[in-house]
Amino acid sequence: MKRHRTRFSGAFIALVAAAAFLSAASVHAQTAEGSSASSQPEITFTSWTGPYMRSQMLGFVRPYEEENAVRIHVDHYNGGIDEIRNQVESANVIWDVVDLTQADSLRACKEGLLEDLSGIALPNGADGAASGDDFVPGALNDCGVGVIVWATAFAYSNSEFADNPPTTIADFFDTDAYPGARAIRDDPSVIMEWALMADGVARKDVYPMLETEEGVAQAFAKMDEIRSGLQVWQAGREPVRMLNSGDVTMSMIWATTGVTASQEEGADFTVNMDGRVIELDLFGIPKGSRYKSQAIEFIRYASSTKALADMVSHLPNGPTRKSSLALLSDATLNQIPNGPAYEDKQFIRSDAEWWAENHARLEEQFDIWMSAGARQGAAGTVR
Repeated sequence: MKRHRTRFSGAFIALVAAAAFLSAASVHAQTAEGSSASSQPEITFTSWTGPYMRSQMLGFVRPYEEENAVRIHVDHYNGGIDEIRNQVESANVIWDVVDLTQADSLRACKEGLLEDLSGIALPNGADGAASGDDFVPGALNDCGVGVIVWATAFAYSNSEFADNPPTTIADFFDTDAYPGARAIRDDPSVIMEWALMADGVARKDVYPMLETEEGVAQAFAKMDEIRSGLQVWQAGREPVRMLNSGDVTMSMIWATTGVTASQEEGADFTVNMDGRVIELDLFGIPKGSRYKSQAIEFIRYASSTKALADMVSHLPNGPTRKSSLALLSDATLNQIPNGPAYEDKQFIRSDAEWWAENHARLEEQFDIWMSAGARQGAAGTVR
């Protein structure tokens, strides 16, 4: 009986040993699999949310994932460079590629918050054009690669102004001829350029005027004309709701958001491109990204001729590559803010370098002016 128990104990020990071996083999296999997966890290792409992010998901994020058998983690933010600064200064960089406005790209680059991309090798255009010649002016800088050309325009209520629609940016400030509340974005850019243009300042003189105290005072004096009932917004769809609900009769609006929303069922507004301010967005890599090389590969793909054209086909921003234009439908070409449909309308190109230097100064004065009574809308920046 004693020997029998001994044989059983030996068999049990053998079984335990075999189980341990199999478990170790399984752990080793899982570890090896994990090592293989870690060679394809899940980079984080951060952009603006809403229809704009959707256009990027369909235009290049999902196709990149499918073609390269990887996952891209997508995050969103409200613009600016504060979060990038916080990540870099705390050595806790969790974003790998960020969609930045041109002014923010330049500011962040100057502060040393972005990786140097000046030597990045980008694919040539689909038409054979060298990449350096294919991108529109301003779309390439030491820390950025262009994504879109976009614009801020104004929209007006169809029901309020059916018989006498506004035609120029000066009409945005004319509350006698076009009564009713206005809405603007909670930022000094665009509205200050508009104010001077509406007051008769030539486009070439707008930024030199804003360099002076007299020019800033002139802009605010013009803005006083729309102070009554003024509302401000941050989310790109918010002016759509304000216009459709009748809360305002005119609003500043992101052009592509406005054009697409104006075609929705029940929409009661029209977008006017006169006086539009044209700007750019660029990709950037926060300084200290753990996956810089993978981020660069993603940027190369996302900024190619086809990827930019595919993105724009889902939301009519302008592509930053000239070669992408040939891939767009006539319908899309007629909607993009830098397209041929609006060549007869007055516009101004935002001076991103100027705003990078002067935004903080004018933002402080703008906030003081705004504190006199504008009503702020819901937060969250959506394009």
